[in-house]
Amino acid sequence: MADVSRARVNLRLAPARPASGAAYRGDRYRGRAESLRSATIAAMPDAPNTALLAVNLGTPGAPTAKAVRRYLGEFLGDPRVVSIPRWLWLPLLHGLILPLRGPRSAEKYAQVWMPEGSPLAVHTARLAEGLRRELPDWRVDHAMRYGDPALPPALDALAAAGVQRIVVLPLYPQFSTTTTASVQDQVDAWAARHPGIAVEVIRDYAEDPAWVAAVAGSIRAWWETHGRGERLVFSFHGLPQRVADDGDPYPQRCQASARAIAAALDLAPDQWQLGYQSRFGRERWLQPYAEPALWAMAESGVRRIDVVCPGFATDCLETLEEVAMGFTRSVAARGAELRYIPCLNAAPAHAAALASLVRRS
Repeated sequence: MADVSRARVNLRLAPARPASGAAYRGDRYRGRAESLRSATIAAMPDAPNTALLAVNLGTPGAPTAKAVRRYLGEFLGDPRVVSIPRWLWLPLLHGLILPLRGPRSAEKYAQVWMPEGSPLAVHTARLAEGLRRELPDWRVDHAMRYGDPALPPALDALAAAGVQRIVVLPLYPQFSTTTTASVQDQVDAWAARHPGIAVEVIRDYAEDPAWVAAVAGSIRAWWETHGRGERLVFSFHGLPQRVADDGDPYPQRCQASARAIAAALDLAPDQWQLGYQSRFGRERWLQPYAEPALWAMAESGVRRIDVVCPGFATDCLETLEEVAMGFTRSVAARGAELRYIPCLNAAPAHAAALASLVRRS
């Protein structure tokens, strides 16, 4: 069940951002996973003055070192993403990490770049088009938390168009303080300057029945075409373990999604596994790590492994370059075949599921 946070006149339900570098303590988020599951959404009729703003993470504007450095500077400079004290982190980020990582990441982006642009940007725009078809009485736009089209100007454009109610849908199925809450921060700041407009944020849809059915349906359709592997692995973006220890419910939400999708596919416990990818830095992240788990399967004799990434609404660098290319190579080196099942992207079932979610907001 989705959870909706409302920002209205003199009302602020999202927690205030802690001071730079402060930990996100468990008291703030410890009970959120349960509340996300039990929240009840009141139906509201469609209205011409209502808008949906679908928000994805973001992407560089080009597969160049300069564009990637600009994008990563904004992304990794967000205290929600990296909570190291600003005085320590920002000089390290701009003096060492971006100069080194920018060119390397640009090479990776170039490998997956589409003729129309970044895969994440292309698929997000196409998903927005699908949502427009599903919600003909709504105005539907899309934005990015980092990069362009930026979130605050997108909200400004809706206000200028006379919209009176905005539903913001972060395209992160599983709530985290590092992703969804960062969108909430920007929305809260904007809503405080526009008290006459009702703004709602859909904070989680990890177990939403329509979304689960869409993911399961896409996996079934892929199996019908390509055959079914011996094991299905759900690979989610990772998170530092200390963030989860401070109460972020993200790992529980990932587990809930994986269980729901596996149940929809009638999979036995020994037919699927969950793992976390995209580890950055040397500290301990959520485990099991996806790639070593895949290696262990291959080395134990599993010969064909299917991987799906249900934490990503659209394909992007992490799913295409890291998983579909990188994981495939490393698993092949161990004598097994990895087959990547694409994200929902702009599939009609994805747009229909999200539209159903939005209508219930």
